[in-house]
Amino acid sequence: MKDKKGTLYLIPVPLGAEGYAALSQQILDVLPRLKHFIVERERTARRFVKQVLPDADIGALTFFELDKHHPEILPNSFVRPLLEGCDMGLLSEAGCPGIADPGAVVVRKVHELGGAVKPLSGPSAIVLALMASGLNGQQFVFHGYLPVKKGERIRKLRELERVISQTGRTQIFIETPYRNAQLFEALLQHLPRDLSLCVAMDLSLPTEFVATKKVALWRSQPLSFEDKRPAVFLIGR
Repeated sequence: MKDKKGTLYLIPVPLGAEGYAALSQQILDVLPRLKHFIVERERTARRFVKQVLPDADIGALTFFELDKHHPEILPNSFVRPLLEGCDMGLLSEAGCPGIADPGAVVVRKVHELGGAVKPLSGPSAIVLALMASGLNGQQFVFHGYLPVKKGERIRKLRELERVISQTGRTQIFIETPYRNAQLFEALLQHLPRDLSLCVAMDLSLPTEFVATKKVALWRSQPLSFEDKRPAVFLIGR
């Protein structure tokens, strides 16, 4: 093996194909020289690379797909090219690797091996939503997914409400698109009328929607989630 290890580049993937034209020059410079990628899904990763680099020989590239059920299990073979001195790319399914994304386990492994990690700038729905919400951006917490079971979800919402009252921290969470309507209904039913709720959907896409209103106002102007669009929810004061 070479003494010098390669660099792991963290490559953000736009939230939709419409965003490919806005990729940073940094990504466009790095992507053509990478031959090895660690990805969430090989199929979509191949499509992304091919759309950005139409002339690329996709068959000459290697894609290591994380185990969707156990992404924390990272075979040593996945990082072998890096140990042999080759640069590699880490691709999220959408958004920034390591942010609400299983790629963090890859980054941690590279740090343990003494390799270099280079994050590239790009869209993160969580950050974009916070920026556009008007809620507290100095102190905030991202919770991932809230409990699905009704009782547990109600208890969690009450806990978040207490945290907001005590600290002022914005609370951020997401849901799978087909359960957005169920979550939204729970928020309107169980959060105080005077709490602010932001709903941010399709961020960075032509269909982008962001609105922050008091819960009381949302109750009189409910949203439809029939299109099952990816959304970020934020609550605060």
